[in-house]
Order: sequence, then structure tokens, then C-alpha cells
Amino acid sequence: MKKSISQIIHLTSVHSRYDTRIFIKMCKSLVLNGYNVSLVVADSKGDEVKDGVSIVDVGAIIGGRLSRMIKTSSRVYEKARELDGDIYHIHDPELIPTGLRLKKLGKKVIFDAHEDLPKQILSKSYLNKISKIILSKIFEGYEHWSLPKYDYLIAATPFIRDKLLKINPNTVDINNFPLLNELKISSGTHKENAVAYIGGISETRGIIEVILALSYTQNVRLNLAGSFSESIFEEKIKKYESWSKVNTLGFLNRQQVSEVLAKSCAGIVTLYPVTNYIVSLPVKMFEYMSAGLPVIASNFSLWREIIEGNECGICVDPLNPKAIGDAIQYLVDSPQKAEQMGKNGRKAVEQKYNWSMEEKKLLTLYKDLLQLKLLP
Repeated sequence: MKKSISQIIHLTSVHSRYDTRIFIKMCKSLVLNGYNVSLVVADSKGDEVKDGVSIVDVGAIIGGRLSRMIKTSSRVYEKARELDGDIYHIHDPELIPTGLRLKKLGKKVIFDAHEDLPKQILSKSYLNKISKIILSKIFEGYEHWSLPKYDYLIAATPFIRDKLLKINPNTVDINNFPLLNELKISSGTHKENAVAYIGGISETRGIIEVILALSYTQNVRLNLAGSFSESIFEEKIKKYESWSKVNTLGFLNRQQVSEVLAKSCAGIVTLYPVTNYIVSLPVKMFEYMSAGLPVIASNFSLWREIIEGNECGICVDPLNPKAIGDAIQYLVDSPQKAEQMGKNGRKAVEQKYNWSMEEKKLLTLYKDLLQLKLLP
């Protein structure tokens, strides 16, 4: 008699309980396909069952980064062990040791690399140059030592996949592409003279240049939705004269994001040309495309291949406010062209860049691990 998996546990000490990749896409996809899924988080909002997913809270993060990495990770491990799952899916680099401890208990463990952390460390503004290089090398070495011990690795982009395949052959890319119908906008929706930026707000994500770009536009506003990475940076950016053209919306839920995109003329994703971003596939770019918006994006070769290859937007130098401003003004002043670009982007999402394609990979991976867990 064969025994199937009784419980799958997703673990995060950093991300929101309703994180788009973890909860909305992965956990809900697994539930809809017959799996019993729990998600362990650390936000002090309490336990709940939502959309079939049992969300288990280990309490708020206390202290700074080091405290989170030690104390919160320890609480996550204790809860994970208590839940006694069959397969564990780790979503944060700081939980890699937690995954190794679970492996010692005989569990099947997956590590999901949302970012290329050694490269991401090199772009951290709070570290000096020497510290960045040292820490990046240390973590790169730790990856090569720890990740071969995992049963499977998941990469959020093909670039990360290719890197991790050299560490662990059981690696697959599951891209953060949008759900097909989540952000689809009805035709004929009234557009404002505004462009949208959705996501985390920090200096390396190019927001200063976007704000400065508004000074090169006429009668155009920016719908800015997201949370600032640092209060000091927020205070700095609000001193720019063109800040008066910004609609500050804060963090929005998915329905509110859809409403903002529906009334915007274009979506902006002009991240800085730092190592980690150049080879990334930012989810906001595909969400703009999914919503039928033309995209103003950084002129990285990978992004140009997607944006210009599908004729769904304009690529610009992310460090050039005037180039960004000119692109904004062009799309606002050319509604028919902007609409066609938006349709092209939506078509590309329907054909290539959507979650249903990635979901199949996720389900295949779990099926493979399920076969390994079957008892004779």
C-alpha cells in the first residue's frame, strides 16, 4: 500500500503572508491540485486558513537583520518541525540552515532562489565596497557547500537556474510570470494622464530618475504604489520639486493594483544597471504587460529582447531622466500607439509569459518528489 504526501510546508521569515509568488501562485496552485499546504510566516498577524492554505505565524520579527537571521529563523524551524510535513519549501537564504536541519530529520527540502544573492549583495547601499565583495564571496561559497544537500532547487529566472545547475543538477526555473486574468483590464477603460510604478521603492530601482523625469513632462502624474525601503530615502526623494506630480498610494492589495494600472497610460520599470538587475526578470514588467500597458523599461539587452522584440514598450537609459520623461510624454500623447503596444504585451503574456506555464513545472517537481516519498 502506497502512502501519499500528507503535508507540504512553505517557509518564509521575510516575505508577506500574501506574497504573490509564494502564496498567490505557488501555495494556491498546490491546493487547487489536491495538496495539503501550510505556510509558515513571521508577522504577528496570527494564524488563519485562507483559500485552502493554513497560514501559521511564529510572531513578529524582533531586532535587526542579525536578530531576524538567528531568532526568527529558529522559531520558523521549531514550527516547521512541529508541523511534521513531508516536503518543505524554503523561500529565504537565511533559512538555508533551517532546510539543512530538516534534511537531517529525513525530510524532502526545496530551496527557492528568488534572487541571485551573491550578486544582490553587491548592490546593497548600506554596505561599503569591500564589505560587499567579502560578503558576496562568503555567501557564494556557502551556496556551493549547502545547496547540493537539497533535494531540489528552484530558480526565479533562467540566469539563476543556469548558475544553480552547476551546484545541484536537480534545478528548475519557475519564473515569476503573472496570472493570466488577475490584472486584465477591460477595453475602453478611461485613462488618466498618468504612468504607474508598482513595487518596492529604493534608489537602485531608479525612482529618483523617474521623479526627475516628471520635470520633462507636461500635465503628467506618476501613480506611485509601494513601500519605501528606508525612511531616510523617502525623506530625501520628497524634497524634489517634481514630487508635486506624484500620487503617493502606498502599499496596495492586488485589486487596488489592478485599479491603478487600469487608469494609467504606461508602466515604468527603470531599474539601475547593477549586476543583479541586468539579468533579472522583474515581475512588474510582466504585470504591466498582462494589464495591457506599454512598458518603459531599462535598456538591458535581456529586457530589450522582451520589450522591443514584442513591440510592447520603450527601452531607455535608466540613468537619464530626460530619456525617461520623453518616453512618458510620447506614450501619453500617442494613445493609439500606446494601446497597440499594450495589446502586443498582453498577447505575449497570453502566449509565453504567464503563470500557467510555470505552474506545470511546479507540479511536475512536486510529483517527482512525491514519487520519491512513496512507500513500497
